[in-house]
This record gives sequence, structure tokens and C-alpha cells, in this order.
Amino acid sequence: MFDKHTSKTRDIGLLIIRTGLGVGFIYYHGWGKLMGGMERWEGLGGSMERFGISFWPTFWGFMASFAESIGALFILLGIFTVPMSLLLAITMLVAWTGHIASGQGSPAHAFKNMLVALGLVFMGAGRYSLDALIARRRAAAEADETGRP
Repeated sequence: MFDKHTSKTRDIGLLIIRTGLGVGFIYYHGWGKLMGGMERWEGLGGSMERFGISFWPTFWGFMASFAESIGALFILLGIFTVPMSLLLAITMLVAWTGHIASGQGSPAHAFKNMLVALGLVFMGAGRYSLDALIARRRAAAEADETGRP
């Protein structure tokens, strides 16, 4: 009874996950970090020192801000979903280990977000996404060129 998921229900589930993850990150995390500018990015990027990476802290901070804002927007829209989800998962790995190492805040939130992002890496965006729309249009154009359906 409960295992009768169709591709439609799977795709609706992926849409809900993408929407929740995207809106949550943009509103609660990413936009403020992105708009914080270079000082904020440098502070964020400093957390990479835990991994022995002490160069370019502003760049790493910008990448985290980008992942949590623009990357989250792309995930929400379902465009470049796999690479943006991977970038977000890596960002959450850094946040998760940072919470564990510093003892500040709960690592659970970053851990759960990392797992959701990893799920999207393996599942993709689903039917209700710009990725799928582009793929359908590309397939239709190729079919028109070759004369095959």
C-alpha cells in the first residue's frame, strides 16, 4: 500500500525538497552572507583552516555564500541541480565539522542539510525543474533534426 510511489509522486517529492531547501537557504542563511561583503566572506572562509587550507579565505567565504544563496536559488528552480547540490553539500560538510570542532551551535542542522543536498546529487531535480525542461526541449530538437521520435 505504501510502496506504490509513481514517478509523478517521486517528482512532486523532489519539487517539495528543492523548494524547502532552496527557500530555507536563501532566506535564513545565504542572502545575508552574500550581501555581507568581503569582510563577512573572509570570516566565513577562515573556517577552512580546520582542513589545513589557510590561503584565500575571502574566496572560500564567497563560495560558501554563493552556495547558500545563488546555488540555493538554482536548486529551487531546478537548474544545474546536481553541481549546485554538490557545492552545497561540501559547504555543509565544512559547517558540520566546524560546529563539532568549535562546540558552538548544534551540528545537526548542517548534517541534515548536507544529507538532503547529497540526496539531490544522486536523485537529480526531477520532472518539475528547469533541468528537465531543457532536457525535453533538447531531445525534441534532436528528434526533429534526425527525423526520429
